[in-house]
Order: sequence, then structure tokens, then C-alpha cells
Amino acid sequence: MNSKARLEELRALIHHHNHRYHVLDDPEIADAQYDALFDELSGLEAEHPDWITQDSPSQRVGDTPLSEFTSVTHARPMLSLDKCTTVEELSDWLQRCRTRLGEEFTIELFCEPKIDGVAVALVYVDGVLTLAATRGDGQTGEDITANVRTIGSVPLKLATIHGHPAPSRMEVRGEIYMPLADFERFNEQARANDEKTLVNPRNGAAGSLRQLDPKLTAQRPLTMFAYSIGWVEGDWQPLTQSEVLEKLVVWGFRVNPESGRFADVDGVRRYVDDLAARRDALGYDIDGAVIKVDSLDQQRRLGAVTRKPRWAIAYKYAAEEATTQLLDVEFQIGRTGAVTPVARLEPVVVGGVTVSNATLHNMDEVARLDIHIGDTVLVRRAGDVIPQVVSVIRSRRKKNAKVISLPQTCPVCNSPIVQAADEAVARCSGGIQRCPAQRKESLKHFASRLALDIEGLGDKLIDQLVSVELVAEPADLFGLQQAALVGLERMGEKSAAKLLRSIEASRTTTLPRFIYALGIREVGEATAQSLADHFGDLDSLVAADAEALETVDDVGPIVAASVAAYFANAETLGIVQRLREAGVSWPNVRRETGGSELPLAGQTWVLTGTLEQLTRDEAKARLQKLGAKVAGSVSKKTHGVVAGADAGSKLSKAQSLGIPVLDEAGLLALFAQHDVTFD
Repeated sequence: MNSKARLEELRALIHHHNHRYHVLDDPEIADAQYDALFDELSGLEAEHPDWITQDSPSQRVGDTPLSEFTSVTHARPMLSLDKCTTVEELSDWLQRCRTRLGEEFTIELFCEPKIDGVAVALVYVDGVLTLAATRGDGQTGEDITANVRTIGSVPLKLATIHGHPAPSRMEVRGEIYMPLADFERFNEQARANDEKTLVNPRNGAAGSLRQLDPKLTAQRPLTMFAYSIGWVEGDWQPLTQSEVLEKLVVWGFRVNPESGRFADVDGVRRYVDDLAARRDALGYDIDGAVIKVDSLDQQRRLGAVTRKPRWAIAYKYAAEEATTQLLDVEFQIGRTGAVTPVARLEPVVVGGVTVSNATLHNMDEVARLDIHIGDTVLVRRAGDVIPQVVSVIRSRRKKNAKVISLPQTCPVCNSPIVQAADEAVARCSGGIQRCPAQRKESLKHFASRLALDIEGLGDKLIDQLVSVELVAEPADLFGLQQAALVGLERMGEKSAAKLLRSIEASRTTTLPRFIYALGIREVGEATAQSLADHFGDLDSLVAADAEALETVDDVGPIVAASVAAYFANAETLGIVQRLREAGVSWPNVRRETGGSELPLAGQTWVLTGTLEQLTRDEAKARLQKLGAKVAGSVSKKTHGVVAGADAGSKLSKAQSLGIPVLDEAGLLALFAQHDVTFD
């Protein structure tokens, strides 16, 4: 056998034994035999480096260190899940699915444990792993391909078994986690070597995947369960979630053996109860169960709303709880001046995490709990994440327990604390100009990922910039000089230069991001998008009064009043003007029309099927630019339907209702007619 043939044989053998060991947990050879095969492969590749391929088992050991992670835009968003905590809520969700689909549909449900790990998307081209990305914000994640290659349970090359080749291109989604036993062993070894231990399995997994040196990731005990496919190209068109998992097993992935299909809520109830009873024996952390509609066609019909699929829900188990003592209460000031009481606790482990602080939300919550400093309290990690004081054990209250009172002045700037009669939240009246706490929190919001996304401008650096009076408001960021930055803690020449490049890049943004970045009370990401879509440019938004603002979709009287007040205030309007003078700019959301009505204003359009020249998001954005609202379902109120390849029931319904239908060529002609381009 020649060297090239032996190399291919070794790769196939090592892939096979990796699968037996990491996926099936059923090794066929001893470690020494495996090491001998690996050493022989490494020797051949060292002699013939031009024969090394990215799917070779040798590439798991870790590539050269990265300087930074690059961003990846998901072809299809990685949605988050709505949640429920009772069987009644689960039944309500299922009834909503039935109502939306129609009672003639029989719905089967697929259940799986909700692993407390890190969600990832893996892209395979011709069966070879080419990209791995974190979920990020659902739209954009980080490229962690080099790190994921080091995980033994992630196939570098997909298997072809019994004539079932993998599709030419597909995205597999899964959860990377640390098994509890491996986590404990890792920490034991770290303690023995006087090294830093991992806080808990989930943080350990997340931190391992964000190592810039893949060789460090390779040392961490990570594994993965695959749970779905994001998208697929090729002839394979699965019908159910069950079929997806069956095929993933064939192609070499680990899938959770605790998964199952059920015909009704009673079956799901038994499943989640049984899973909860065995939670501590599973060998990995879970925080509930995921329930999905099994039929993929029904999933498509149900669609999604506000980044959450209608066809799936997370059944969250009761959070773990513990008792501890309330040592003190401090009052923190947020970006809008909101005063939040924060409990300082005697440290206690809750759900595997040491908790020393917990939010008390507002003074109404303090009164409801009847909580005093010195009390023994019950603490829970709400949603297994945010520490929360649940109740006070009054039988253990000490005589010297101290009543908690709202301060009269801001603990940071000494401005008066005020509280509107119709609000539960008290606020510092100092504003961003007078209150350093509001200033810091506003800047953190302005630089955050969903706002201007200024990479490298973290919380600690912002605290420094405000403390040394280099920055007082967002516009000051664009006047920072490298010499001043280099004098800050942990800021060298390279870090300063990199930060300034990031700040410079953020000058060009989008109108929705800019509106969101301003930190207007009651205006979140979705509302910022609605305001941008409706008004199209900032000047029109600034000029709008509360009555005009209420005509915007999803904007009610409270939000309208808050937005109008923001732009009527000379101080905040000055912040906006100085940002524009600093060169922050964006393209208008809609094409200028000289004040005339947009061509598709007031119309509702629906996209269905696969487009070849445009992505679904591009087509949607351009239709919106013409004034159309893009909906997910066809009804009598639909004005037009765009049907790409493999259009299904939406096209049929449109035809039955006599609704005009355009193919992709017709859509492009419509855009050309109205000169729709992106600025």
C-alpha cells in the first residue's frame, strides 16, 4: 500500500474510533493502540504537509492562536424560546398551535432535555465542517471554528452509512457542554496544580469556546448534543424533527438519548416529571425540557414572532433555592436614573453558583417582602440565572433588624431622588450631565452590541473614561486620542489603536441602531426598528409629537410620551446633535420620495418559497422600503405574494383568494421600477 492510500486508511480508522469513543461511548481498541494509529498519521502528514486536509483527525489538536474572533451572520436566525412552568401553560401553548394550524391537524410533540450549555451552529459543505459559530444575539455570532474542531464528539467529516450521504450543504445546531464528572475532574486537577478552577459547567463551556488559543480549548472536557438543522441544501427534505435526529445519528452526531415523541400533553407531562426526577443522575446540567411540534411542515406554518418560534416552548423547572442572611442593601443608579435596591448577601451556593448579590427591583418589592437588613432570606436563581430574593423567614428575624428606606438623594451625585405617582420606580433627577452613574450606564448602553457595537469598549474601560473625565457623553468617544488612552489601566498602544479603529467604524451605523443607542426610556430594539421603519429619517422622528408617534405600530401612549419628551428636552436633543456633528451617520430607512406616498404604503405582502438572487431578509427590507408591511401568513387582507421555488400552502391559498402573485423576476422588476437600492 502506498503512503497516500495508507494515510486515507488511517484517517478513516481514526474517525471510526473517535466516533466509537466520543459518540457511542463504546471503544473498540485500547488507548495505546489509538495513539499508535494517530502517531503514524501525524508522521505521514509531517512528511507530506501538502496532504493535510481540514477534516483530518490531526486538526483536532488545536490550530495557531487567534488574535480575535470574527463575526458571523447566521443565514437563518437562531431563535430563543418562550417558556412555561406549569402543565396548564403548556396546554395553553398547544391550544394556540392548534388554533393557528386549524383543528383538522393532528399535532405530535417531540421532547428533549434543555441542556444548560452553549448553543452553536455548524456548517458542513460536502460533508466537511467548514464553520462553527456561537448563537450571539441570534442574528450574529462569533466564528469559533478552530475551537470546535478540538471537540471529539463533533464530526470533522460526516459519515455515509447505508447509502445515506449527507446533503451538499447544511447547518447543524447543537449544545456544547461539560459533563459534570469531567468538570469535577478538571477542577480537581486545577486545584492540585494550584491553577484557577472553573466556576460551573456552563461558564466553563462558554469560556472554553472563547479561548483565543485553540490548544487551551482542546484541554477542556467539552462535548456536544446535536438537536436540529438550521437549513439544508440538496435533495433531502425531512418531514419531522424525529427524522432529523435519526439522520444526524447516521452522519456521526451525538443526539440526546433522553429525547422522545408524544401524542398529547399527558405524555409530555409524564416526560417532564420523569426527567425532573432523574435530573441529578443525568450526568449534565439541565434547566428544563424543550417541547417542539414534531412536523417540520407544521413548524413552517406556525412560524415565529419576535425572535421566538411559535412551534417550540421551554418547560422550565423550578429554580434551585437556598437560605442566607441579608447583610446590607445598596442603591444602584441605572442609565435612565432608575434607583434599584440591591441585596448584599452572605455568600451562598445556589444551583452550583456562589451568590452574594441579588436584585430587590424597587421599593414596592421591598415593602411586599417586608424585608429588613439582617433578615434570613430565601434566595433563588430566577430562570436559573438571575439571583432573586424570594421571601423572608420572619420567624428568624433578629431584634436589631433594620428597616430599609429609600434615600432622599442620589448616592452618586447627591441630586434629589424623585418618584412619579404612577410609577413604582424612583429615579435620580441628576440626568446624564450631572450623575456619573447615569453617564456610565448610558455609555455602556450606547456601545453595546445591539446599539453601536463598539468592540473593546467594555464596562471597566467606560468606568475609567468617565472617572478621569475623558468622556462625559457619547459624542466624546469620537474625540478620544491615543495618547490619552494609553495612560489608562491595562491599555497599551495596540489596544488603544484597536479601540480607536472600532470607534471610527461605529460612526457609520443604521437608524434603528442609533435610535436604540440613545437609550430613550421605553424604547427597546423592536420599538427602535418600528420608529425607523415608520419615519424613515431622524429629522421626521424628532419633529413628531406624541399623537403622530402613536400611529406607529406597537407604540402606545406611554412610549409615545417618552419619545416625544426625549426630543423636546434641550439637554438630550443636544446629545443627539453633537453625535451628528461628530460624524455619526446612517442611511435613511426608506427611499426619499419628495413627500409623496410610498408605492406600497398600507399594503401587506407575504414571502414564500426559496429566492435565488435575494435572501429573504433582503427581499423583506426592500419591500418595507417601498412602504409595505411583510407578514408571515396569507389572508384576505394580503395585497401581494412573492413565490420563490418550492412555494407551498401560502401560494395555494393566495391563488384560491385571487391575490396577485409575483415570482422573483417580477419582484426584481418591481424594485427596478421604483429604483429601490440600499444606501
